[in-house]
Amino acid sequence: MSETRKTVLCPVCGVANRIDPVRGLETARCGKCGAPLMPSASSGPIEVSDADFPESVLASPLPVLLDLWAPWCGPCRTVGPIIEELAEKYHGRLRAAKMNVDENPYTARELRVASIPTLLFYKGGNEVNRLVGAHPKATIEQYLKMIL
Repeated sequence: MSETRKTVLCPVCGVANRIDPVRGLETARCGKCGAPLMPSASSGPIEVSDADFPESVLASPLPVLLDLWAPWCGPCRTVGPIIEELAEKYHGRLRAAKMNVDENPYTARELRVASIPTLLFYKGGNEVNRLVGAHPKATIEQYLKMIL
């Protein structure tokens, strides 16, 4: 006797997906949008460094939201939780990334980052928009929707 299939809603597009319990939910992807059906610990922002910036951001198949920040920056600590929320909300459709400018001065200099927090929006390896300073979640999400 086989187990019955379980129905799981996609966290990205909301489509109902039937999951075979034998294969499990860990590797299941949405049949419509391809997003992972099981949110994982990796659904939050990734840490990016000078060394992996080209492959993590510029070569990403997904649009990227890059948060340039520093631990001593008060406004950066305000924006951080917003980036985490958006990373989870758009998991599978967006790559959210964080770069500490103190630890990665080369890339920050190359990107001409003069103030933090700076949010860079990438699509197809190109910067398409930039927000400087602490902005509310609604504003950041409005910019995100332009690249999704």
